[in-house]
Amino acid sequence: MKIKQLLIFLMLLSLRQVSPVSPAQKLPSGPQVLTFFSDIDDSEQPYGLYLPKNFNPAKKYPFVMMLHGAGSNHRLDLKRVFGKTNAPGETDVETSRYFPELKDVDYIVAAPLARGTLGYQGITEKDVMDVLADVKKRFLIDEDRTYLTGLSMGGGGTLWIGLTHPDIWAAIAPVCPAPPAGTIELAPNALNFPVHFFHGDADPVVPIAGTREWVKKLKESGTNVESIEYPGVQHNSWENAYKDASIFDWFGKFRRNRFPDQVRFNTTQYKHNSAYWVRLDEFTPGTLAGIDAKFTTGNDLNISASHLNAFTLNLAGHPKFNAGSGLQLTINGEKLKAKSSDTYSFSNKNGKWEQINFQASVSSKRPGAEGPVNEAFASRHVYVYGTAGNPSAEELRNRAEIANKAANWSSTKDFNGRSIFLFPRVVADKDLRASDLEGANLILFGTAETNLIIQKYSDRLPVELKSAATGEYGLVYTFPVDGHYVVVSSGLPYWSGFEVQGLASLYPIQASSIAFLKDFLLFRNSQKTKVLEGNFDNNWKLNSADAKAMTDSGVLNVK
Repeated sequence: MKIKQLLIFLMLLSLRQVSPVSPAQKLPSGPQVLTFFSDIDDSEQPYGLYLPKNFNPAKKYPFVMMLHGAGSNHRLDLKRVFGKTNAPGETDVETSRYFPELKDVDYIVAAPLARGTLGYQGITEKDVMDVLADVKKRFLIDEDRTYLTGLSMGGGGTLWIGLTHPDIWAAIAPVCPAPPAGTIELAPNALNFPVHFFHGDADPVVPIAGTREWVKKLKESGTNVESIEYPGVQHNSWENAYKDASIFDWFGKFRRNRFPDQVRFNTTQYKHNSAYWVRLDEFTPGTLAGIDAKFTTGNDLNISASHLNAFTLNLAGHPKFNAGSGLQLTINGEKLKAKSSDTYSFSNKNGKWEQINFQASVSSKRPGAEGPVNEAFASRHVYVYGTAGNPSAEELRNRAEIANKAANWSSTKDFNGRSIFLFPRVVADKDLRASDLEGANLILFGTAETNLIIQKYSDRLPVELKSAATGEYGLVYTFPVDGHYVVVSSGLPYWSGFEVQGLASLYPIQASSIAFLKDFLLFRNSQKTKVLEGNFDNNWKLNSADAKAMTDSGVLNVK
C-alpha cells in the first residue's frame, strides 16, 4: 500500500513539473487592470488589459496597444477602443469606475495609463514600451500582428511611437491625432506599414488640417494610407472610428513585414537609431539624419544617406540576401563592394564611404549619452539639493523646497481633476546612495559651493555659474558622467518665468519647461530672456563660439 501511494505521489509530482500552470491562466477573460514596475520612479504603474473570452495560454494572439487622450486614463481607453461611450449624463470619472461587457475579439489589448496627461515622449514613451514588454512576458504575442492606435493626444502618440519604432507594428491607426513637434519629419518611416486616420472635419480642438497634411505627406512617401473624415463631427471622432470594435477588423488585414526590400528611416536621436535591417551609427543628435536603403537585384543595394556619418546593415535572414556572396552598393552615387558577411558597417571618411566596423569613442555622443536636457528625465532620475556651505536652517529649507517643486509632477491636475502619476525621489546630497550614483540620472541643484555632488564632479563638468550671479541668472545643462546623465541647475531654477501656452497647459511645468531645452541654457531673470543656449558637439565639447560667448557673459567659468 505504501509503495502504491508513493508511486501515485511521484506520478503527480512529475505531472506538475512538466505541466507548470501559466500565470496567465489565473487571470479572468475580459477587461481588467494589471501593473508593471517602472524603474523611472520605482513605482507600480497600471494598465488596462483585455483577454479574449476563451483565452488559451498556449496560443499566440494578435495584440493591440491603445493610447488614451488628454484627461483620460487606461480604464476609460480600454472601453473606447471597443467603441463604448459614456452612459447618458455620465462623466468620464464615473464611467472609469466599471467595465461593461466588451465585444469578444480574438486579440489581447493593453491600454497604458502613461502617467495621465503627459504626452507620449520621454517618460511616457518608455512606459508604453514597458507595457509592451510586460505583456510579452506574461502572454504569447504574435509579433507579426502587433498594432497601435490612440485618440487625440494618444493619436499623436500613435504617430510618434509608431514612427520611432516602425519595425514593431503591422499597422497603426491615429484618431484625431495631436502629434508632438518634429513628428512629421519622420513620415518616411511609415513606408512598410499601413496608416489609417480618422478625424471629424468640425474638430475645434485638433483641426483636421493637420491630418490632411499628414495624409498628403505619407502618400508622397509611398505609404499605404487611408483616411476617413466625418462631416460635422467635432473632437469625438473616436466614437465613429471605434464603433462596434470595428478597428480590430481593419487591423486583422495586415501582418508585419520583417524584411522589407526597402527601408526609409529618419531620426534625430540615438535612442531611435534602428529599424528593420538598418542601424544609424553616427550622426549629430538634434539634426535630422536619414537613410533610404533598397535592394535592387540580388545582393545589390542602392542607398541614400543624409547627415549621416556611419551606418550598419544587418542582413541575416533577409530573403533577398545571399550570405555567401559579397555585397554591391551604391551609396550617394558612390559604388563599392563589400566583403561577404551578415553584418556590414560603413563610415564616411573624408567624404568617401568605406566598409569599416564602427566603434563609438568613449567621449562621443551615443545612445544613453546624447542629450538634450529632457533625456535625463526620461529614465530613472533623482532630485538632489545641496547641504554644503554651512547653510542656515531657513536656507536649507529653501534649497529643499526648490528640489521638491521640481520633483512634484503630480501637482498639475488635468480637466478631470487627476494628477500626473509620477513620484520621483528627492534627497539631500549627503544622503545620496551608491546605487543612485551608479544607476540614476541626477538632477543637481546649486553650485560646487552648495552641493556636494556638483563639488564631487566639478573637475569633470564643463562650466559653472559664478556664485555672485546666482540671484540674477539661471544656468541649466546636462552632461554624461559615469554612464548616466547629470543635470546641473544653478542659480534661478530652470522653470523660472516659463509661460505655458495652448495644449501644453495640460502638462506640468516640470515637463513643459524642459521640453524644448537644448544641452545648455543660460538666462537672466527668466527663461524668456535667454542669454545663450546650444548643444555640445558630438564629443561633448563646447564649440569655440559658444565657449567665447560663455566667457564673455561674465557670469560663467568655462573649464
